[in-house]
Amino acid sequence: MTTPTDGMIITEDTTLEPGVYFLPNGLKIAASHITLDGNGATLIGRDRQGRGVQIDGQHHVTIKNLHLRDYYHGIHAQHCQQLSITDCQVASTAEVAANTIFLDIWLDAQHAYGGGILLSEVEDSTLTRNDLQHQMNGLLTYDCQRLTVSHNNASYCSGFGIHLYATSDSIFEENFADYCSRWQPRGERTGHMGADATGFLILAGSSRNIFRRNYARLGGDGFFLAGLDPHFNFRPCNNNIFDENDASYSPNIAFEATFSADNIYRNNSANYCNYGFWLGFSATNVLQDNQINYCAQAGVAVENGYGFVVRENRFYGSTHGILLWSKHIPQFGSVVPENNTSYNWVSKTTHSTGMIKQFGLLPIRIMVFAPSHRAHRSRTTT
Repeated sequence: MTTPTDGMIITEDTTLEPGVYFLPNGLKIAASHITLDGNGATLIGRDRQGRGVQIDGQHHVTIKNLHLRDYYHGIHAQHCQQLSITDCQVASTAEVAANTIFLDIWLDAQHAYGGGILLSEVEDSTLTRNDLQHQMNGLLTYDCQRLTVSHNNASYCSGFGIHLYATSDSIFEENFADYCSRWQPRGERTGHMGADATGFLILAGSSRNIFRRNYARLGGDGFFLAGLDPHFNFRPCNNNIFDENDASYSPNIAFEATFSADNIYRNNSANYCNYGFWLGFSATNVLQDNQINYCAQAGVAVENGYGFVVRENRFYGSTHGILLWSKHIPQFGSVVPENNTSYNWVSKTTHSTGMIKQFGLLPIRIMVFAPSHRAHRSRTTT
């Protein structure tokens, strides 16, 4: 076994001596085809600065059984392939003070907020059973491909539980990112609950990912997809699959996805939120067999969305089941001119679950507004 020293460079298989070590400069892995086994050792940084473990340009590296705290990023990996991070715990990394700012979701890797693990240009890698709770961000990924992220816990973060920036062709399965939220004050007694904190943040062209059986409850949002940046650069997040996830109990939106297309939402829970799904300026999405109950404003809300298929979802107790309208924003029209209104929708709703049968057949209110936002047509279907 090896006793770690500050700034140690690791070039061969290494198992650490159990204990607690104050290492402000952390460790650096500088070779491929090696394993770092923390063996339960805890590395502690200074003032939430620096990196606990740094890897640059290596492949086939395994990090396991390591605890880290009080760094800017606990584990920082870039330009790596075949990386495995398993059974590690990272906590108390750099955090923007609570109850202060509305978050900037568009920061690049060079300006990223602090967090447990940051991956930049990492491919064909696996993260499993890591504890990333109680900090600002659990997992940050930038320009990554073919990740497998499963059975991790990134709950109770004040920013993003699991974050994807231009990260594609990956699988996120059976992770927890519950209660990822924050508060931005706007006066003595007013403010915004959420402030763009979210369980899963997915943006900047993150496409062809699978999200299966994840939990993102009680977050500022549950899942938040964004395909248009503040400078009106169009980078849609397309062809993602969301299956059997639970994003209930958000004060805002369970599933928000804007300026994105061809996403499939199937068998998810989006209950007790302000909105179950908000999918503005998006297109050709499928919503099927979702539970969307007791949402304060609407189960599904879409401005300027077209080509949707909404079928066999369960609605109950929301102000509106499906709420559609048009909104003219010239800058948006120049980016997605085909999203000039909400049109070409196919909607079929059934009430076949046991819970719904308790209440009998229930009417689902579908509201369609003209651009003036006055009611153009309203009908009730069962």
